[in-house]
Amino acid sequence: MADKKKIKVMVVEDIRLLREDFAEIIEEADDMELIGTAGSAGDICKQIQEKGILPDVILMDIEMETLTAGIQAARDIYTEHPEIRIVFMTAHEADEMINAGMETGAVDYVIKGCEDEVLLEHIRKAYAGTSVLDSHIQQSIMREFTRLRRSEQSLVFMINNVTQLTPSEREIVALLLEGKKVKEIAQLRGVELVTVKTQMRSLLTKFGCHRSREIVDLLRTLSLDGFFKKES
Repeated sequence: MADKKKIKVMVVEDIRLLREDFAEIIEEADDMELIGTAGSAGDICKQIQEKGILPDVILMDIEMETLTAGIQAARDIYTEHPEIRIVFMTAHEADEMINAGMETGAVDYVIKGCEDEVLLEHIRKAYAGTSVLDSHIQQSIMREFTRLRRSEQSLVFMINNVTQLTPSEREIVALLLEGKKVKEIAQLRGVELVTVKTQMRSLLTKFGCHRSREIVDLLRTLSLDGFFKKES
């Protein structure tokens, strides 16, 4: 009976002692074969692109030459070899780092310091295509999904508000985006200051803001300031 195919694994870690430790864990696994190690993002890309070494799974640190070296390496690898499964390992638990890592196409993410068998199981599941993200990784991704949904809802809400503004209100918002103050707006429009203040209160209510600066920041954050640019 033929031997079961072993999972070909490469380890990418810039700290030598950790790299050797991870390599030893993999070498001791009966169903895995360590086919190489790398001490930097540049090194792993060189081994794959120039030497033609193709692992099934890459266990890769994120922070090496730079804070996001592993993330860039993953992008480069997936450009040529989308079939390789990348499992990120890092000490970081920040949402931004986790989401940036997963956006590359990586299939899993483990926090350094986990038990040896847990690490090996992540590699096995990555190879089998059945990766189950760590609970805190799932929570991070869910937070990002929720944030994006809220942002999407905010954008729809704002577009509806912008399209329903009166011509006078649109003119006031355009002047606010130019950095004009309420007194300047009144002078430029040739109206009483109290009139502009009344219109400003209406705008603040419509946009759910407390200050005129918040309206400006909100429109720019959602890239809606272009709606108020004057035609040349």
